[in-house]
Amino acid sequence: MAFAMTRQRFEELVGDALDLIPEEFARAMDNVVILVEDRNPENPTLLGLYHGVALTERTSQYGGVLPDTITIYREAILDICRDEDDVVEEVAITVVHEIAHHFGIDDARLHELGWG
Repeated sequence: MAFAMTRQRFEELVGDALDLIPEEFARAMDNVVILVEDRNPENPTLLGLYHGVALTERTSQYGGVLPDTITIYREAILDICRDEDDVVEEVAITVVHEIAHHFGIDDARLHELGWG
């Protein structure tokens, strides 16, 4: 059974996870927005998704584009958590994982770093 949590509390935890990002990385994030949705319609078990052009892939031609998005999927995370401590941990891992994609770090490297 999934752990129950209000959307407001979950969004607070996403904000707390963003506060864990070192300041130099937070300042370097560019043209990206963080969203909370209930589920990914194509993959309902997906915890988070980065969509955009990673900072490492941007060229001088980059400009005038919509912001990149990092979406954190609330219900999918709650499905795998037993209590609020689990949610705090999973949200932090998911947020860091998706922000890493914004910086051009792929899944293989994240696994090497222990964030897979």
